[in-house]
Amino acid sequence: MTRPATHILRLLRWGRILARHGALRGIERDINTPAPVRRLCRIARFATFQPDEPDYAGAFQAIGPAAIKLGQALATRPDLVGAVAARNLLTLQDDLPPVAFALIRREIEASFGKPLETLFASVNEVPVGAASIAQVHKGVTTEGRSVAIKVMRPGIREKLARDIDTYEWAAAHLEALGGEASRLRPRLVIANFKRWTARELDLRREAASASELADAMRGHELYRVPGVDWDRTNGRVLTIDWIDGTKINDTQTLLDQGIDLPALAQRLVLAFLTQAISAGFFHADMHQGNLFVERDGTIAAIDFGIMGRIDRRARMWLAEILYGLTTGNYRRVAEIHFEAQYVPSYHSVDEFATALRAVGEPMRGKPVSELSVGQMLDGLFAITRDFDMQTQPHLLLLQKTMVMVEGLATQLDPAINMWDVSGPFVKSWIRDELGPEAAIADRLREDAATLLRLPDLLRRIEDHFPAKGGAPEAPPLPAVELVWDRRRSARRWPGYAAAAVLGGGALWAAQALGWL
Repeated sequence: MTRPATHILRLLRWGRILARHGALRGIERDINTPAPVRRLCRIARFATFQPDEPDYAGAFQAIGPAAIKLGQALATRPDLVGAVAARNLLTLQDDLPPVAFALIRREIEASFGKPLETLFASVNEVPVGAASIAQVHKGVTTEGRSVAIKVMRPGIREKLARDIDTYEWAAAHLEALGGEASRLRPRLVIANFKRWTARELDLRREAASASELADAMRGHELYRVPGVDWDRTNGRVLTIDWIDGTKINDTQTLLDQGIDLPALAQRLVLAFLTQAISAGFFHADMHQGNLFVERDGTIAAIDFGIMGRIDRRARMWLAEILYGLTTGNYRRVAEIHFEAQYVPSYHSVDEFATALRAVGEPMRGKPVSELSVGQMLDGLFAITRDFDMQTQPHLLLLQKTMVMVEGLATQLDPAINMWDVSGPFVKSWIRDELGPEAAIADRLREDAATLLRLPDLLRRIEDHFPAKGGAPEAPPLPAVELVWDRRRSARRWPGYAAAAVLGGGALWAAQALGWL
């Protein structure tokens, strides 16, 4: 177990880096920051030069791989880090200097237990991308197929485990301070971050995620997930089909290729909604480095380490919330928040509806180009404190991805409006999932499932109450007192008589002596 002194030293070292980037100023000035945390910030920034404009993304990049991942997670939490810091963290790029190819070769050969040449005809020693957890090389298989080979950085598992251990320790102490720190549930934030990171550290799970997303998007035109080469994939190496395309934010090249950018922006938004609302399983790292556009306009996604999942009930609530905000039905949106127990029941539904109106109406009156999902989320986070709303971890990745998708779509088409694009899709999904036909279909499906379970239920009842055999039922037989039962009863009488005599004698003696 790591000693507290080790955790404190790590936090102070990281605090110094944050201070040099001006990233502690906002924490110190926030009235909700606990006094002990404010004091630690002052100690960490002692004798450091702080720039006028804080660079949160630069600070997390300088701290290291685990901090980069944590910074990307915190970008979804403007209620925790503030709106300015959250927007800055969205620019955090997961880029690090590459590892020498000799170490990458060693990782590949050690994980498969065979020479590199038996797996690949060639591998480009210069990586096409180097991130905090892994780096990617282009290669050609022995069968002649072009592939992308993703390889874990040596020693990254151990380094991340050490840093996350300190994050957990710090979050537990922060939450124990109570008040606002407790409401924001930092321990749960770190627990979710740890789970996401563990998923990224097993490249077999990333391969499985790619395969599952490909199945979910099979009927969606002009959206592609590269196929997985399972024979060349394990926990430390992932091999997928190579994507020949242009990065989705390279708008000039896309225009030169004749790509319709407004149509591309709409396809991107609808692809995200199809994943999140229809399938409940979505690519949660949709930044410009992970999305490419092929010559025919097909959007090709890569890097499936961070995926989001929402169950059907939460998707229904989410669709109703989005539709209610677009139509101005704030009362229904408020009711859903109470039904989902996002807002404690001791608050007023009407008051919460009024607070939502204060968030939604200013956006409804603005031109299309000024409407923003990010603004809407900022407004919603601003009222969470007033209504004691706790963090909903299952929605954090969704919120982050919505902001990412809107940002990319706006780059492609500055006039796009997420509400205009998503409104018909959400309305159609609600009609299909919540309309009369859907209710009847659900009832038929549930009743049919119940009927299908009846034979099994009857068999289980028969197991407990088996049928009688072939012999005729025996007639009623008279009760007969057994000899040993009579003898046992007869032996009890002497004892009863002795007990009565002794009891009576004791009572007479007590009266004679005047005790009674």
